[in-house]
Amino acid sequence: MAFAVPLSFAAWQALLNNFAIERAAFTGKEMGMLQSLREIPGFLAFGVVFLLLVVREQRLATISLLLLGMGTALTGFFPSVVGLYVTTVMMSLGFHYYETMQTSLTQQWIEKGRAAEFFGRLIAVGSVAAIVVFILIWLGTNFFNIDYRWLYLAFGGMTVIIALTVWVIFPAFPQHSVQHKHMLLRRRYWLYYALVFMSGARRQIFMVFAGFLMVEKFGFTVSNIAMLFMLNASFNVLFARKIGRLIARFGERNALLVEYTGLFFVFVGYALVDVAWAGASLYILDHLFFALAISIKTYFQKIAAPEDIASTAGVSFTINHVAAVCLPVFFGLLWLTSTSLVFYVGALLALVSLSLSLLIPRFPQQGRETLLSH
Repeated sequence: MAFAVPLSFAAWQALLNNFAIERAAFTGKEMGMLQSLREIPGFLAFGVVFLLLVVREQRLATISLLLLGMGTALTGFFPSVVGLYVTTVMMSLGFHYYETMQTSLTQQWIEKGRAAEFFGRLIAVGSVAAIVVFILIWLGTNFFNIDYRWLYLAFGGMTVIIALTVWVIFPAFPQHSVQHKHMLLRRRYWLYYALVFMSGARRQIFMVFAGFLMVEKFGFTVSNIAMLFMLNASFNVLFARKIGRLIARFGERNALLVEYTGLFFVFVGYALVDVAWAGASLYILDHLFFALAISIKTYFQKIAAPEDIASTAGVSFTINHVAAVCLPVFFGLLWLTSTSLVFYVGALLALVSLSLSLLIPRFPQQGRETLLSH
């Protein structure tokens, strides 16, 4: 399933900026609105808790994967502002609900000592799929001139086929702890909630405006973007699992301090860069830091009561997407005034996240969630 997700999402992401600009005449304003709409299903991820009253987590993950593939497959057939908005919401609903279930099930099924490495392995497996996608997109656009609609249909269709196969072949695996079936907010998880919120803000700047910068400012083509994404995925294959091991060895606190210090300089670099190769280098470095965000998941796994995991997975995705829904529109309007200001704000957000990371204990556990815990 981890392999199936990027078949759709990586293709959607790699084609989006060029498809939106060439076929739907998007500017930064429409792109900001589309990305805010894309994040609404993530904002509504708390709804997972209520769906679990009637559907098992594993089955819901498969349904979500199916919806992701269908939304992607239809994207190329609606080359308009409204059409792209609608198919994006459909695709995003499947993507975000699947990601919520993947996080929850991994935290439940994998023991704490192996979780960081296992999350790294999931990233690596997904990156292999992404590499396949980017190579095929590069070949399809450069040598065969394949239209956007057939690219979207092919990759979305592959995700649909894998989802249906998983539905038929795999048995229902047992759950070790009975999960809460209601919304859950606990005061002792406040630092985790804060880190998740800030992570949502950081992610938007990378996913929306760093890629848009490559196309609008430096004139990257679809094949250029596909090659850039392929380099990112290659680094994940090489390093994601090793980064997971390093997190397990040196702890979540140190990993997040490294991530947010690096991000501060990356965002300042985006604001100042005027050369295409330098912008692409920053983009690759930015993406590599994403693997360190595993630390937020494993930090929660260590401080959480086992029965809280599923409910908190949905709630945390909602918290993550509060910023994700609101910020793209604001940044899209700011983009029209100054592209650099968007990234300077990102640097400020990185400093806030760095400050929060300093409150994580060296050995977090239940009852020792933050350095302020008694």
